Formats: sequence, structure tokens, C-alpha cells
Amino acid sequence: MGSQTEPQTLDDWRARIDTLNAQLVELLNERARCAEQIAEFKKKSGLPVYDAQREQAVHDKVSARNRGPLSDEALHSIFNSIMEEHRKLQEQRKGGAA
Repeated sequence: MGSQTEPQTLDDWRARIDTLNAQLVELLNERARCAEQIAEFKKKSGLPVYDAQREQAVHDKVSARNRGPLSDEALHSIFNSIMEEHRKLQEQRKGGAA
């Protein structure tokens, strides 16, 4: 719906949400594939899966880009969930918890 007119009805808005959800799924899976590749690098380098400094840097970057309406705290909560799930993938790929 990028260049189309703004949704006018509830069904239009729901269709827009469905489109955004599909894009989010694609992006989250792309991010997960990146996390799997990072796990391979960490495995070869003997690095732990969890990196508190990196996760803080992610939060800092998210906050810097945030223009609302979601609060930084809300976005941090969402990204905590994303990072937790991607850490699980890394741990599986790496062969156990770090």
C-alpha cells in the first residue's frame, strides 16, 4: 500500500496491518539468519552467545531511531524478545548454552 491512498475503513486498516505483519515476519527471519551466521563465527572464535555490551548497543541504536509513538521502553521490550529468540537460535547452532 506504499503509494496508495491512506486506508479509510477498518478492513483497509486491517489489510495494512496484515501487510506490515508479513514484512515483519520476513525481516525477523532475515535477522534470524544473520544471528545463525554470527553463531558460526562465535563458535569458531570461542566467543559466548550472550554479549551484554552488544545488546545495550542495540537498545541505544533503537532509541536513537525512535520517533514514536512507541516509547523507548516499549521498543526495548520488543527487542529484548527478539534478541532472546535469536540467542536461542545461536545457542542451538553453537551446540549448547554459552
